[in-house]
Amino acid sequence: MRDMVAFGKKLKARQIQEWQGYYINYKLMKKKVKQYAHQIEVGTLERRHVLKDFSRMLDNQIEKIVLFLLEQQGLLASKLEKLREQHDALEQQPEISQITELREGYRVVGYDLLKLLYFVEMNAIGLRKILKKFDKRFRYRFTDYYVKSRANHPYSQLQQVFKHVGLGAVVGAVSRNLHELQDCQGSYLSIYDPPALPLQDPVVDSIKAAVDRLTHSTNFLNFMAQHALIMQEELPAPAEEQIDEERYHYVSLLLNLANTFLYMVNTYIIVPTADNYSMSLGAAATVCGIVIGAMAVAQVFSSVYFSAWSNRSYFRPLVFSSIVLFVGNAMYALAYDLNSLTMLLLGRLFCGFGSARAVNRRYISDCVPLKIRMQASAGFVSASALGMACGPALAGILQINFKIYKLTFNAMTLPGWVMAVAWLVYLIWLWFSFKEPSRDVEENNSPHASDSETAEKNTLEKGLKQPLLITSEEQQEDDEDAEADGSEEVSQESRRPATSIASAYRLLTPSVKVQLLIYFMLKYAMEILLSESSVVTTYYFSWSTSTVAVFLACLGLTVLPVNIVVGSYISNMFEDRQILLASEIMVCVGILLSFHVIIPYSVPQYVCSGLIMFVSAEVLEGVNLSLLSRVMSSRLSRGTYNGGLLSTEAGTIARVIADATITMAGFLGQSQLLNITLLPSLLICVISIAATCFTYNSLY
Repeated sequence: MRDMVAFGKKLKARQIQEWQGYYINYKLMKKKVKQYAHQIEVGTLERRHVLKDFSRMLDNQIEKIVLFLLEQQGLLASKLEKLREQHDALEQQPEISQITELREGYRVVGYDLLKLLYFVEMNAIGLRKILKKFDKRFRYRFTDYYVKSRANHPYSQLQQVFKHVGLGAVVGAVSRNLHELQDCQGSYLSIYDPPALPLQDPVVDSIKAAVDRLTHSTNFLNFMAQHALIMQEELPAPAEEQIDEERYHYVSLLLNLANTFLYMVNTYIIVPTADNYSMSLGAAATVCGIVIGAMAVAQVFSSVYFSAWSNRSYFRPLVFSSIVLFVGNAMYALAYDLNSLTMLLLGRLFCGFGSARAVNRRYISDCVPLKIRMQASAGFVSASALGMACGPALAGILQINFKIYKLTFNAMTLPGWVMAVAWLVYLIWLWFSFKEPSRDVEENNSPHASDSETAEKNTLEKGLKQPLLITSEEQQEDDEDAEADGSEEVSQESRRPATSIASAYRLLTPSVKVQLLIYFMLKYAMEILLSESSVVTTYYFSWSTSTVAVFLACLGLTVLPVNIVVGSYISNMFEDRQILLASEIMVCVGILLSFHVIIPYSVPQYVCSGLIMFVSAEVLEGVNLSLLSRVMSSRLSRGTYNGGLLSTEAGTIARVIADATITMAGFLGQSQLLNITLLPSLLICVISIAATCFTYNSLY
């Protein structure tokens, strides 16, 4: 995996030499922050003077960048104007040689524009990092004040840096004219007419990729990608983008997304019928907790070995996963005719051992080109959400009963048989269609960091205000070590990935531990709601399997709309930490409303409280993972024991404990099941809210 180096060193290495004096002076500003801290400590400088002086310094740096940017835009506009005159002359007397020469002229302008986009991108990242460093050092919300005061001013220069004002017109001029100069005889369409015609020109593709990195498509895609904990690289080199293209295979990406979808279907398809299946084998209905949770128990271990295996191959882990899941589902279905609860549990364990979600995440992170990685990451979340909704819905449809020879096919066994066939079909498709990425490319050119790669520019697309108002604790950066000793050198040890779960845990800062606690809490609460739904609704409301399936499917279908609303609207109006705390409180409200304290327990109370809890937990998960990706140590952004694995393990362990709680609470009777299982959820939720308040209050 790629070694993370200090940002100051990266900035210096990637500067365009002739523009060197116009970049943000990141090194000087770092030293100034350190000098301020010393002066405040010895009492020679007051805090208000520090704020005034640092604001003035930032204004000067931004003014220097913006004036140079405007100058370069003017030069590009002049070149485009001259090319436009040549273009108009050619329309009267077109000549092939002159058309070729004109296209080359537009390409040259395109490459100049590309350099300018990289210039803006690096300065935007540098500005954001120095603001976060100042906030962290002085425990002061300076970023909040600075951005609000500058962004809302009618003469804002900050807008030029983060909104890249004016560059869009240059991008459009270059793209449109290159399009017109293509061999499109007989066509009167332009790039503005739908459907857009494909423009096969490398410089336009490169410009589009650079703009996408700066804007990151849409808020929704960015929010969804963070939800998947698959992050973008901070400053990818053009050569690395070429490596991405060489490793990318569209059908292989589809196969990974299909694996994600099928696994989520497999997880939830048994939930509506697990209690009846347990009783048919002579066990109590609440044993469904163990049956459902067995898959999560196995996933605790499978996540580790699949994460390690993906360092060497993607194809073989997926083949192994498909075979194990086929066997596991067949065992689950056969348990009915064999009248064996042991076979039922072993089948679910086998299914958990086939969880290849770590491979799916890793493939997107390592092998999907940067320009579409955000869409692929959003696809990962969408596939998971769709699978979660389709699982219970499919169980509701499979309400038939027949026998073939000695095999019984009914509402309890059909989920196993259907998934076994689905995994067999998937295995055949995988065997003939998957393309293993070249490992030579990966070894010779360090690939992208895995699951929770810390991305500094992954919030630039939210516009001007949002990325600079993130007030969560800054992650441990390698260049802070350099700052401490006055050197930009980062030791090899500080860049080495964790080699075990224990060493990874030691790298967690208090804020990261709080984020993982929140993730544990929301997964625990959601698992309690989903896994005991069949038992609770049968006891209180006498719901049929089909009714339970519809209820669970409706919950699953809320995931995507909720993410759209949060990613596109709410995240623009509030800071992530504010959404985080509000979501935690709403989860707590949902849990409180779920308690059976009013007799009789009504359907509206159960459905409304469950919906509040589930939707709030979904919002909380997305925002929590977004914050987690920013506060995670850079050493946890790569290797087998990475941040993505830690979050997966935290969530999986929460599900295991929740399912075990349901089974143990069942010994006290179904009448006590609901309240007893909700008590731990409430306790963990209150603790997480208190930890969140304490952590963020201690920072400011």
